[in-house]
Amino acid sequence: MNVNMNQTVSRSTTKTLVINAMFIALTLVATMFINIRLPLVGNGGLIHLGNVPLFLASFLYGRKTGAIAGAFGMGMFDLISGWTAWAPFTFVIVGAMGYIAGLIVEKVRINRTAAMILAILAALVIKVVGYYFTEVLLFQNWIVPLGSIPGNIVQVVVAGIIVLPFAGRLKLLADKF
Repeated sequence: MNVNMNQTVSRSTTKTLVINAMFIALTLVATMFINIRLPLVGNGGLIHLGNVPLFLASFLYGRKTGAIAGAFGMGMFDLISGWTAWAPFTFVIVGAMGYIAGLIVEKVRINRTAAMILAILAALVIKVVGYYFTEVLLFQNWIVPLGSIPGNIVQVVVAGIIVLPFAGRLKLLADKF
């Protein structure tokens, strides 16, 4: 019986590692290759679809997987794409987005779709406020960072629109494996 218990734990650990790695990779790829740089003030903003796998990770596998996917996936994007100064901030901000989105869907006892909408709105607030203050710190200016807010809003809202119709159905599949 002890051998079976160890095999079960091993499979569970392996499954978790594979799922986390897959969502890190999906988040990195969606951020890196499906993006548009906005020609706005300051940083200008970057609209990308990295939030799609981030939300899927959070909604399907929970807050830890969401946090890991966001922090490492988008953090690696910053490191390898020339946005290196942003990496530590991205790690914290997007990790928090994934964690809070997953936590809300796990804990809020309302209709699942309503919980996901609430989670997306919370992630939006974290992204807008987090990156606003990051830009204030990096640019030493309170006005210039306002230029990135529209891009951040579009980025999260578009991801939410893409994820909402599929997350419920995908959750049923994810629970089977």
